[in-house]
Amino acid sequence: MLNMMWTLYEAFFQVGLFAFGGGLAALPLIREQVVVIHGWLDMATFTDLVTIAEMTPGPIALNASTFVGTRVGGLPGAVIATLGCITPSLIIVLILARIYQQWKDKPAFQGVLSGLRPAAVALIASAGLSIAILAFFGPGNAASLQNLDPVAAGCFVVALFVLRKWKTSPILVMISTGVVWAGINYLIK
Repeated sequence: MLNMMWTLYEAFFQVGLFAFGGGLAALPLIREQVVVIHGWLDMATFTDLVTIAEMTPGPIALNASTFVGTRVGGLPGAVIATLGCITPSLIIVLILARIYQQWKDKPAFQGVLSGLRPAAVALIASAGLSIAILAFFGPGNAASLQNLDPVAAGCFVVALFVLRKWKTSPILVMISTGVVWAGINYLIK
């Protein structure tokens, strides 16, 4: 049990340490740890985790660590995974606050910050693409028009339109889309 707790802490410490650009940018790192390396979740459950982490208040990586920790080790696992996720941030922010005060006006420092932005966008795009492929084609299916789920694709298009056109609450759109998707699939099957 102690070994499992250490593994949880270490896995989410790595996520917290290498996740630049916010919660969405951490998704590929979380997926690597919980699906690929440790096999705590399958890809379908990971997608559900992302949805839940998006809907609940707080940072995505923190919500995901708590969810996975609970799944793997109950309440102690949730605490350990959450601590693993926040420890690097705590240490790094304390160090960076000190450095920033000394270097904030230096052009080289501003260049480093600008260089991190494209990497964060690439991480977010990678996570979004992985989730979109799973949502549109299902687990284990090749990304081809033959395997496309038209209900999922339609829900995506309508949700994107509603979000962009009327700036509706994302939570309301997710709940509505889930209800519509479930209703359509119930009627089809």
